[in-house]
Amino acid sequence: MRLFRLLKIVLVSLRFGLDQMILEREPSGILLRASKLVLFWRRLDESPAVRLRKALEALGPIFVKFGQVLSTRRDLLSPELADELARLQDRVPPFASELAIAELEAFYKRPVSAVFKTFEREPVASASVAQVHFAQLPDGREVAVKILRPGVRRIIIHDLALLEAAAALIERVWAEGRRLKPREVVAEFAKYLEDELDLMREAANCSQLRRNFRDSPLLAVPEVHWDWCGSNVMVMERMHGVPISQVERMRELGIDLPSLARAGVEIFFTQVFRDNFFHADMHPGNIFVSATGQYIALDFGIMGTLNDSDTSYLAQNFLAFFRRDYKSVAVAHIDAGWVPRQTRPDEFESAIRAVCEPIFDKPLKEISFGKTLLRLFQTARRFEMEVQPQLVLLQKTLLNIEGLGRQLDPDLDLWKTAKPYLERWVSERMGARALFTHAAQELPKLGVVLPALPRLVHKALSERDSGAKLAVLAQIASEQRRQNARLSLIALLLAAVLALQLVVLLL
Repeated sequence: MRLFRLLKIVLVSLRFGLDQMILEREPSGILLRASKLVLFWRRLDESPAVRLRKALEALGPIFVKFGQVLSTRRDLLSPELADELARLQDRVPPFASELAIAELEAFYKRPVSAVFKTFEREPVASASVAQVHFAQLPDGREVAVKILRPGVRRIIIHDLALLEAAAALIERVWAEGRRLKPREVVAEFAKYLEDELDLMREAANCSQLRRNFRDSPLLAVPEVHWDWCGSNVMVMERMHGVPISQVERMRELGIDLPSLARAGVEIFFTQVFRDNFFHADMHPGNIFVSATGQYIALDFGIMGTLNDSDTSYLAQNFLAFFRRDYKSVAVAHIDAGWVPRQTRPDEFESAIRAVCEPIFDKPLKEISFGKTLLRLFQTARRFEMEVQPQLVLLQKTLLNIEGLGRQLDPDLDLWKTAKPYLERWVSERMGARALFTHAAQELPKLGVVLPALPRLVHKALSERDSGAKLAVLAQIASEQRRQNARLSLIALLLAAVLALQLVVLLL
């Protein structure tokens, strides 16, 4: 089967001239001339970007999804190629209802009629790895049942093996292959697919996001019905709403679109900076709006996560942009280790200024927040900035949010909307309040570590030779001094807070 699949890929590639896109970069030019001589009958009137998009569409749903993921790597691709790949739509024909029912019955070990009160045979949505049917649980609750495509894992394994081989070949024969990192891109794509092929993982993502926004008036997330879920099947609450792309329908319902646009920005920054866990596939097909104007999130196969260092870096950079403080942007990149330590801050600052300063001559509402972040990444690449996969996902999501927001409200000022939220976050995480909160969190840990130090010293000394004992003892003594210093600082902070409260009471 792999041989036939490879043959199809080769024929499609030749039909759309993908060989020329690679061979024209080969320094000697010999292979390109040979290709044109052999395929003299072929006419290639369209641009390389268009031909690549059409080739991926012809190769099927897995390659379409690969093109979608590839389109998010604007830090690696030309704007023309990224824009063309972004046109790929996940409009995949559904698989037969009989196959869907067979998958369910194999999983539940009983007829579908014994599992669900009702089950709609016609799917309501179909994508490259799964499709969705509406149903009712035995107690009458309405649910959406997501089912993996039969045999999709086997197809993906074969296609990924071929993609990996192609990526390795591109790096060898294409001069820019190493810069574009095709093998890294394929590995990233494989990770996305691995996440999407395990519906239990998607269900866990959904459950976490729902918990993060419990009782929120801004975002609704479906409840997962765990007793009906497995790696191939996910059952969740059916959500009722209008696709966010249907702007006229929302106007008819009386929904305040500018307020909805601002709420979308707040949801995004709340996910990123409060929770460090964000929905990373927020295209229009995955977002609905309720009749009351509340966002509804769907499809949780791709979620992004950030650590404290990432969120701190982003907040500092965004605020520095607002203030046109390019030196702080440059220093933040160097301190984060994302550009080499030997990079001169003044040179990096100058490059960033050249990118950002022209946009500030425009009204804020005409400035694209996402594109500004993209230009920053592109500039940083000249200074050998390492690609940060978690920030690529964030950039993709930010571009989606900005596009949705301006579709709802063309006058949306994303910078003005985001600035108060970021300033509040920085104040809470980096100000005096944050210092006291962190100290209070560390106090229980110190209470556990300090009493155990004598036992740890005795254990270390009894297990090591005399030469190592002194080193261990010195290390533990140093650690104890640091712990004592932290404990003293915490005690001083607590005393200061108590004294302040006493003064307030006396006044």
